[in-house]
Amino acid sequence: MYNSDNYHHTPSRAEEIGKYVSETKATVRAAASKFGVSKSTVHKDLTVRLKEQNLPLYRQVQAVLQTNKEERHKRGGDATRLKYLAVKRVRY
Repeated sequence: MYNSDNYHHTPSRAEEIGKYVSETKATVRAAASKFGVSKSTVHKDLTVRLKEQNLPLYRQVQAVLQTNKEERHKRGGDATRLKYLAVKRVRY
C-alpha cells in the first residue's frame, strides 16, 4: 500500500492508477484504498489528468469505469440481500 503522506500528486500517479484499474478492473473505491488517496482524487486522476497524459490508457480506463457503473446496481443489490440474510439468521 502506498503511504499517502509520500504519494502526492505526480504526473505518473494518474498513469499508475489507470494501469491498475485497467489491469484489475478495480472500482474507484478499490483503487483509492490501494493507493492511499481519496475516491475524489482517483476520479479526478482517471477522468481529467489521465486524459491529458495518456489518451489510449484513458480510453481503456473509461471502458472499465463504464462497466463498473453499469454493474453498480447489481453489487448494491447483492450487498443489501446479504445484509438482510445475515439479519434473518440472527433473529431465528
